[in-house]
Amino acid sequence: MDCKGRWPEYKLEDREIIFLFNGQPNSEELNLSVRDLSSGVKWRIFGQIILMPTPELSVVITVFNEEKNIQPLLAAIYDSLQHLNYEVVLVDDGSTDLTVEEIRQHANHRTSVLIFNKNYGQTTALSAGIDNAKGEFIATMDGDLQNDPSDIPMMLEKAKLENWDVVAGRRANRQDGFVLRKVPSKIANWVIRNTTKVYMSDYGCSLRVYKAHIAQNLGLYGELHRFIPVLAKQEGAKMTEVDVKHHPRIHGVSKYGINRTFKVIADLILMLFFQKYFQRPIHIFGTAGLLAFGAGVIINIYMLILKIMGEDIWGRPILLVGFIFLLGGIQLITTGIVAEIIVRTYYESQNKKTYRIKEIHRGE
Repeated sequence: MDCKGRWPEYKLEDREIIFLFNGQPNSEELNLSVRDLSSGVKWRIFGQIILMPTPELSVVITVFNEEKNIQPLLAAIYDSLQHLNYEVVLVDDGSTDLTVEEIRQHANHRTSVLIFNKNYGQTTALSAGIDNAKGEFIATMDGDLQNDPSDIPMMLEKAKLENWDVVAGRRANRQDGFVLRKVPSKIANWVIRNTTKVYMSDYGCSLRVYKAHIAQNLGLYGELHRFIPVLAKQEGAKMTEVDVKHHPRIHGVSKYGINRTFKVIADLILMLFFQKYFQRPIHIFGTAGLLAFGAGVIINIYMLILKIMGEDIWGRPILLVGFIFLLGGIQLITTGIVAEIIVRTYYESQNKKTYRIKEIHRGE
């Protein structure tokens, strides 16, 4: 039997895998040709080949200078998930210690690591890990051993049985400092809940399980990982919370501090704008502009009446206020129009839709 050429051919999503043998099928020299159907790029792999089925679960973990936590973290994951079809995607966010070496030493065939050339921040690292995840469900957790991977099977089972899009962890017995960590966190959770109307108890817990299509469409930029529940809600996700275990940090240093408070406030303002006005910016800029312009018109009509009555209005502060309102109103309305054009360009240039269809049911 001549096995040169294609034998056999498999297609997995957008990649075509073709087995090419040099000689007989039992030959040790196996030439695997892979073609990415979306880009047309081809490459070949020689040597031992391990074919992995598409995982049901992808565990995405971002790490930065966590060298002493890697071995116990991976051991805990492998032990907790041994009965699941899973993969582990680690993202090293520019560590300057031996984190990458520790991963290479202790990772098994289910584990891959993305190594950044520098530190980009947790949100960017999380986005990269999600982009490279292949599972039907995606779990996220921190790499500092404070989250417990033994909670993941329970959360995954709840997502599947009850059809939740997001199952979020809630740290029932949080093992952190009271003044610098717990109090600011409780205040931030209360503010975010009551301003966004997304009623989650613990926005700071990284341990969550998502359906893949929700996680991959979150639109993570800047430092918006703190607002993932809000982003998921914007995608129409059904969310619930469960109590999860939380452990004190044993190795390494926390990357969080009280200085993040101002960043959270700034990001909250951005999230409120995205939540209410992302697709209709003219509603906020136009409304504010019309109010300002109207106030300017009223003030200047009043000043005109005073002038007609013979009073001297030159140098009065209210005259200057009237002109500021007029010009400010025009600028705000113009900004709203420009923002509307930008939004249309954003959607139409990328063939994006302003909606997402959850499912289509056809009657029989």
